[in-house]
Amino acid sequence: MLVLAAPGRAAAPPGEYQVKAVYLFNFGQFVAWPASAFESPDAPFVIGIFGGDPFGAVIDEVVRGESLGSRPIVVERFHDTDDISRCNILFIGRSDAPRLREALGAVRGQSVLTVTDIDGAERHGAIVVLYNQNNRIRMRINLPEARASELVISSKLLRPADVIGAEGG
Repeated sequence: MLVLAAPGRAAAPPGEYQVKAVYLFNFGQFVAWPASAFESPDAPFVIGIFGGDPFGAVIDEVVRGESLGSRPIVVERFHDTDDISRCNILFIGRSDAPRLREALGAVRGQSVLTVTDIDGAERHGAIVVLYNQNNRIRMRINLPEARASELVISSKLLRPADVIGAEGG
């Protein structure tokens, strides 16, 4: 079962971007990146936010003090496509829908998990699309794009998702 609780937190019902911030954090635990995605064994695990930042301080709070193995988790914000390939996860928010193809193109062929809440973005090559259904955040996962990026997504993440490109599906 996919657990979506922020480490060490208990509060009022979370807002949309609080939930999405926790999803981004959890993706690091349920997706495997090739060793070549990192400059060194202790290089940080980078969650990148492209363009407008809908999270504010929430994403920083979710990952504060957290690590994946020996890798500290850091959040970086990018206003253009320079250096976004340094990310392990790249979030592209709805406010940047006009720049979706530009951002996806800048990381295509690299081991970057692209995540967005832009409806239909999987048709343009996004790997994970987060969407609201009956006041719950759901996932649509583009498996062929994940494989092309050399990312292995755990069945624990695939099970609750709408999977595109799954064998037999």
